[in-house]
Amino acid sequence: MMPFSDYFPAILLWVTVAIVIDLIVGDPRSLPHPVVVIGRGISALEKRWNQGAAKRRWRLGFLLTAVIVLGTFSVAWLVLALLTALHPWLGVAAEIWLLATTLAIKGLAEAGRAIAVPLAKGDLPAARQALGMIVGRDTQGLDEAEITRGTVETVAENTVDGITTPLFFALIGGAPLALAYKAVNTLDSMVGYRNARYNDFGYASAKLDDVANWLPARLTALCLWLAGLLLSVSGVLRLRWRGALRNTCGEAPRHPSPNAGWPEAMVARLLGVQLGGTNYYYGEVSHRATLGEPLEALRVAHIDATIRLMHGGWVLFMVLSAVLIVGWRLLWG
Repeated sequence: MMPFSDYFPAILLWVTVAIVIDLIVGDPRSLPHPVVVIGRGISALEKRWNQGAAKRRWRLGFLLTAVIVLGTFSVAWLVLALLTALHPWLGVAAEIWLLATTLAIKGLAEAGRAIAVPLAKGDLPAARQALGMIVGRDTQGLDEAEITRGTVETVAENTVDGITTPLFFALIGGAPLALAYKAVNTLDSMVGYRNARYNDFGYASAKLDDVANWLPARLTALCLWLAGLLLSVSGVLRLRWRGALRNTCGEAPRHPSPNAGWPEAMVARLLGVQLGGTNYYYGEVSHRATLGEPLEALRVAHIDATIRLMHGGWVLFMVLSAVLIVGWRLLWG
């Protein structure tokens, strides 16, 4: 068993290597992915349990959440323990690979660029199709500004649940806890909807996802602001960092999600654009509160700026985490 005082520096190194792997290879479709297995488990249990009276479905929704999250953590821990018993370096290699599967840095950047490239060429149909791959809203008929808005909102929001929150839990509890978070996030994406089918059954999953992302979302907004400040000072981007922190704190609670508003409001303020507004889902109109001010018209260049902010945000998240970890070890030994 690794001494407690040595655990944090070791996991910091493993997480860093996992980040490098994700940046290089992303999520190859040829390799098995834990989230796919988690999703199949959720789907199988949902078909069996999501039926009957509302109160019954509400209770079984809690059971589903417990089974999937605790099961994911337990299986990951057991697999790593067995591999470590065979050989310590085998356990380390498995830990790093599992950590890499929880991250979506390369995938999120590529998804944003897949929209920006055709949009920059004026190919709106291709840009709409690429946007439709990562959002649930209707994309038919969207112009450059609306395509850009959808992309910026998605990249900003997913900086939290695709990058910084997995890093947050990875640094605390390694691959088992990071995978448990991915189980929470997958549950929310599959059953955490407010509709007739999932309103009761998905209640526990949605609430646990809100709790899991609460602190990381706010830390991410801070790191995005620091990234915006550094990018502005260095002359890489011209961003409106002055007042962005204060305005984000005031605007983020307007978002229907208790967490998504924080990165979205911060990015909106840094870019000087307005996010939110009217979306359509299967032809049904959905109005969201606006975030930021329309000091600039939304255009394709804002997608690249958002991707740069995303990278700056997670890098600073790791830097601040390293400082805290080193400080912890120096103070407590």
